[in-house]
Amino acid sequence: MPVARLIIALWATLFFSMTPAGAHHILGRPSYSLNSEPNTPPSMQLETRIGDYLVTLMAFPAFPQAGEESWVKLSATHLDHGEPFLGRVIFSIRDDLLLGGHSEKLGEQRPVDGIYRQGVLLSQEGNYVVTARFEDNGEPYTIEMPLRIGQPLQSLPLLLAGGGIGLILLALAWRKQHLRKIRQKKIDQPPQVTDA
Repeated sequence: MPVARLIIALWATLFFSMTPAGAHHILGRPSYSLNSEPNTPPSMQLETRIGDYLVTLMAFPAFPQAGEESWVKLSATHLDHGEPFLGRVIFSIRDDLLLGGHSEKLGEQRPVDGIYRQGVLLSQEGNYVVTARFEDNGEPYTIEMPLRIGQPLQSLPLLLAGGGIGLILLALAWRKQHLRKIRQKKIDQPPQVTDA
């Protein structure tokens, strides 16, 4: 039994010591001082060439939290003449799930100085996908960007690996104990005497 307890204690120590690290500084500035107009990099930036446009999509602040307003900014520049797109852009958001997910329209925006700004306020932490749609000359454009609300789950693979190792150790300890009981039972049984 002491070996099984030692293994369980070791596994529990390793498993519970792997808590997610919380970073709250970017480039030496506390993340809580970042707002919709930061001079530091956004949490996510996507730049893509789609059709006739070069589209940039960004999310602020660096670490959006549940219950706090964050911003998504979009700019689209025509590849031929460099003029910004000035039509309307529709923003929506959905859960980042493998099979579908609930989608909700965030709003329809017009540009201010060539930048579209859409506020995002979510009450639950999780992984989401922000979608921006616009049309130019009858051609539809759709851009999607992942958005994490809340602390990133960077230690999830480590937790899963630690949990898997812990389960294997528990199974081995149980099997060893079970085999020991079977051996002890055979030793404790008196030899059967047969009548001749």
